[in-house]
Amino acid sequence: MGRALLVATLLVMGSSAASAQALSTLHVTVKLTDAGGKVTPVARHALLISEEPPSAPPRRIFTTLAGTADVSLRPGRYAVESDQPVAFEGRRYEWTQRIDIVAGRDATLELTADNASVVTGTAGATSATPSGTDPSFLASQWQGSVVGLWTPTQHASGFLIDARGLIVTSQRVVGSATSAEAQFTDIKVRATVLAVDPVRDVAILWINPSIVTSVRPLPLGCGQTRPAVANGQELSAIGAEMTGQKRLTFGDVTGVGPRLLLSDLTVVRASAGGPVFTAGGLIGFTTVDDRDPDSRSNARVVRIDQACEVIASAEKKITGAMSPDATPLPLDPPSVSVNALSEAVKNRAGSLSPYPMATTDFDVAFITPVHIYGAKDQARRPVMDFGDWSEYVAAYPRALFVRVTPRMVEGLWAKVARGAAMTQGISLPPMKRAKSGFLWMRAFCGDTEVAPIHPFVVEHRISESEAIYEGLYVFDPDTFGPLCATVKLTFYSEDEPDKGDTRVIDQKLLQQITRDFAPL
Repeated sequence: MGRALLVATLLVMGSSAASAQALSTLHVTVKLTDAGGKVTPVARHALLISEEPPSAPPRRIFTTLAGTADVSLRPGRYAVESDQPVAFEGRRYEWTQRIDIVAGRDATLELTADNASVVTGTAGATSATPSGTDPSFLASQWQGSVVGLWTPTQHASGFLIDARGLIVTSQRVVGSATSAEAQFTDIKVRATVLAVDPVRDVAILWINPSIVTSVRPLPLGCGQTRPAVANGQELSAIGAEMTGQKRLTFGDVTGVGPRLLLSDLTVVRASAGGPVFTAGGLIGFTTVDDRDPDSRSNARVVRIDQACEVIASAEKKITGAMSPDATPLPLDPPSVSVNALSEAVKNRAGSLSPYPMATTDFDVAFITPVHIYGAKDQARRPVMDFGDWSEYVAAYPRALFVRVTPRMVEGLWAKVARGAAMTQGISLPPMKRAKSGFLWMRAFCGDTEVAPIHPFVVEHRISESEAIYEGLYVFDPDTFGPLCATVKLTFYSEDEPDKGDTRVIDQKLLQQITRDFAPL
């Protein structure tokens, strides 16, 4: 009896394990073709997926901005159905398809006009609307014009508005920066900040026009009559994430003002500045509320007319001016898999602390993905607090981080004051201040300068009026490989901006870095 029970238990366990391993992925694409022959992805289309015969309630999934959706399924036969019809160019389409999922084999399902049912109007049904007035299709149509913007202290979104290379975004996300890096899907270049208007919350940037010859600009429509906006009206917004992916967000208008719209669009602060649409077309762009420190919050929408007021001053500045540099900048590296990092940490001997180095004015730390992963379950140390760039670092990019922190010292008069307090029986902690503020850094492989992927700045507030700024430079680790006879870093401080302090990196330290990246 006991033996039979053991065998039965093993069979059940084996069956469960096999079932878990047998999951396959169904790749769904939903696309329609317009009258001109252009294929348009159907974004945020809700699909219901259920087993046949049904054994549980249907699973509800949504397509992405690219009109795609992936879902893991056990082997069997499934029905894939539209939850609601989608309106496109005067017709309403919906799908009902069956598909067989085979163990260990992915499946593909393409939903197009050829295998759709055209829904005729019925009582209570809303009339079909052209694709040009459907926010989902508008967002899909214009996603190529949305660009990721990087400044040393902020990541944001913007959108290309004409073939001259002009980009619109929120002034709050650009801040006081005079330049930025603009990243399209497969290229990143320098952008000049042409005009800013803090009152209207508008910034106009400029990139070299040769970069965008194949990109369709999203025109502002200045001077055109725009439809009225009312509370409860549906909005759709596109934002560029730090990963380079474009995200489509839906919400409603919750308040209407002459310059701003309030909404319940939930937007990541690092993606603010992207375009916002209603059924009538482009209505504005997202912005952040500086009073809300959360990484995600309900976005405000700057009306697009505010950008029209600023664009004229930007156009004057580009007349006869030399275009910004079109040289491609280094792109972000791929993320390292968590499994690879877990194995690297398990096989590592010794400390998981970053590799230190010191200069006269700064403490320098060399941080690899192994250090970042190894510290995730440990008490947070200051050197592993990345401030506004924590989300970027948490994605484990295959990159070397060089962190430059101003050294803290106690001044003479601070020591005197503390000594005087001690004579009165008052014990005060050392009153340290940054010896010299960090300005910028250069890196060299031999005598060849190496461009960082990002020259980030991390801000740490000491008080309402004082902050410490650290450098957080991101490099491709392969640029500091064995082919470099030497690797040098030159540090510049706020006290001596024209006098660099050059240090040669010890070969043993470079070998440690190389070993960290070898299994990744």
